[in-house]
Amino acid sequence: MEKIDDKKQPGKYTVIAWAGLLTGTLDAVAAILSAHKMPAATVFKFIASGVFGKAAFAGGFEMVVAGIFFHYLIAYSITAVLFVMYPMFISFLKNKYVVAVVFALIAWLITHLVIVPLSRIGWSHMEIGGIAIGLGILIITIGLPIALIADRYFSSKKYEGHYKL
Repeated sequence: MEKIDDKKQPGKYTVIAWAGLLTGTLDAVAAILSAHKMPAATVFKFIASGVFGKAAFAGGFEMVVAGIFFHYLIAYSITAVLFVMYPMFISFLKNKYVVAVVFALIAWLITHLVIVPLSRIGWSHMEIGGIAIGLGILIITIGLPIALIADRYFSSKKYEGHYKL
């Protein structure tokens, strides 16, 4: 007798929502740990300074909340776009771990070459060591979670035959 699996797979938007929460949280924890010499509140005020400028550092709790909001907004946006694009990337890269590295690189490029320079923080000089550390963090906090979650979602029985674009 064949066993029937009655588990209903969560929808795409639910998976993206949970993945965004995971990537945003992992990246926030990594940012706090990598800036261990400063308070966590200052990390989020720095993020808020992208919109509010130097006034963010003089602000209080509201600037910390604004920084957390902007951090998760960026994390959710990147997660949603990369999740949806996963089938295209896996179709030509063929390996979910390679896709994870490419996703981290894309996330780094978007944040450091588009978002930050266009924000009130502006362009700043980057050292190769800092870039390498940042990419390593993004591989673990953004690339791997999105690639692994998307791979599981798109390769499920429900999506068999619809995996590749």
